[in-house]
Amino acid sequence: MALANLAGKQSLRVVVIGDPGTGKSSLVVSAATERFPGDVPRVLPPTRLPVDYFADRIPITIVDTSSSPEQRSKLIAECQSADVVVLTYACDQPATLERLSSFWFPELRRLQLEAPVIVVGCKLDLRGEEQGTLDAVMAPIMVAFREIETCIECSALRQILVYEVFYYAQKAVLYPTAPLFYQEAQMLKLRCMRALKRIFILCDHDRDGAFSDVELNDFQVICFNAPLQPNEIIGVKRTIQEKLTEGVNENGLTLTGFLFLHTLIIGNGKLETTWTVLRKFGYDNELKLRDDLIPAIKRAPDQTLELTSQVIDFLRGIFNMFDTDNDGALQPAEINDLFSTAPENPWSSHLYENCAENNVLGGLSFEGFISKWTLMTLIHPSNSFANLIYVGYPGDFDSAFTTTRKRRVDRKKKQTQRNVFQQPSDAPPVNGEQFAANTVELPDGTRKTLVMREISEGDVGPLLSDKESLAPCDVAVIVYDSGDEVSWQRARELLVQVATRGKNTGYEVPCLIVAAKDDLDQSPLALQDSTRVSHDMGIETPIPISVRLRDLNNIFCRIVHAAQQPHLSIPETEAGKTHRQYRQLLNRSLTVVSVGAAVAVVGVAAYRVYAARKNASS
Repeated sequence: MALANLAGKQSLRVVVIGDPGTGKSSLVVSAATERFPGDVPRVLPPTRLPVDYFADRIPITIVDTSSSPEQRSKLIAECQSADVVVLTYACDQPATLERLSSFWFPELRRLQLEAPVIVVGCKLDLRGEEQGTLDAVMAPIMVAFREIETCIECSALRQILVYEVFYYAQKAVLYPTAPLFYQEAQMLKLRCMRALKRIFILCDHDRDGAFSDVELNDFQVICFNAPLQPNEIIGVKRTIQEKLTEGVNENGLTLTGFLFLHTLIIGNGKLETTWTVLRKFGYDNELKLRDDLIPAIKRAPDQTLELTSQVIDFLRGIFNMFDTDNDGALQPAEINDLFSTAPENPWSSHLYENCAENNVLGGLSFEGFISKWTLMTLIHPSNSFANLIYVGYPGDFDSAFTTTRKRRVDRKKKQTQRNVFQQPSDAPPVNGEQFAANTVELPDGTRKTLVMREISEGDVGPLLSDKESLAPCDVAVIVYDSGDEVSWQRARELLVQVATRGKNTGYEVPCLIVAAKDDLDQSPLALQDSTRVSHDMGIETPIPISVRLRDLNNIFCRIVHAAQQPHLSIPETEAGKTHRQYRQLLNRSLTVVSVGAAVAVVGVAAYRVYAARKNASS
């Protein structure tokens, strides 16, 4: 069996903990040598089991520990690095059993241990009959501590169930219960249901909502390389139908029945069956697509990825499929249904909250739908591709995205081949940042998608400290309060910072200045100085707008226009002018000509840098 199908584990680290004298070291030696040791050290060095100890041939290292106070820090470190923890008690010492509840599990919870726990009763050969059965002893403990994966008793002296201890330890890592199942409620977890739903839809080839006998057999062959016999198919459907009427219909096994089947499988302890299915279809232990299924994205800092027309056509079909009321918009419930085969709705993040325009009924138009996919591609292209797969996109990465030309080349050629202009990088934005995405109709009737990212004044400094922060930036829009002279002074400082940073890093960016609150009294000094500064730096004079009066002075079209002409509207500082003049002296004969008009674009992203102070005049 391929290691990639076993949660990607190349080796397992099993850490054995418990009270002194419970038989930890004897258990380890007995597993490694298959004999009971005559003289055992108090704490063994890390011990490797033979590579063929289990059929999966995954190397296993067993780490013995001391519970003495002076070794506490080492014990904690070992637990935190464990793939699985074996917690021991002595069958002949009831006090060590009580210590599981009074000390060990509270301590593991305090450490926020994420590894599964196997509880092992050692010295089974010394256990008295009056102590009760394992089920009776462990039932209340397992109810109180759901992190327990398995309980087992063994004897190192008699070689009873020693092998099984580490078999279950391995199984707890390779086929964990926690991601799939609520033990107490005996039901599948939401992510597990979503993954199985996607698998069901992929294997329901005739799309009739049920597995026919042929489809069920094909599914079995895909996952387990073995066909089902006709009597086995009949038996599976009969078992489901007896317990859940709607689990089977005239067409075969329904999605409800498929999910219920896996509930029964997991409830009966056959987790490897469900995990084999999930891993066959690319899922990792977090029930997301494995990292190796999402290609590494290689591009220069000033290059971006864009959705292809093939993906947009696919998304149009998905949009229409889930627009069940045919109103031309997706309601929140319809969007949740669309993403019901993904681990979660990716647009539930605050980054996508109110980022696209909804209609009066709260529905998302197709333009808004594509805008959100565009935004997701700009912020997290890997996540965008993963979600395309989750919703059923059949193509590969190269058919989904195209890589744009470098921005510095666009500036040299005085034209762009881009269909989408994006905001800075695909690194996760910081909390509190806001995005907006919408289409803009230009005077020639073409429509573009404008994506804007708001960066507060306090975040500009940290942003510009990154050498490549301006590389993905198409337009920097600096906004100030036109009635506040101090606000203008700060905006001027930001403009110089952006211009200087662009010149120093080679990632120069077009800049626009927006004078907000045009409906209020203007500051004559700010107006005069802003006009002079704009002229001196070689950019357009501030664009006055009034959001209150809905007089935006065609601002969004002007942002698009600046992005379409990446060689214009780039501000120059005095230092930059001096450098340019010197360069011109060295290159007198050099001339730069445009190689063509700017091409029409499908979408544009703009970078908003807000300099305005809090609404002092309102």
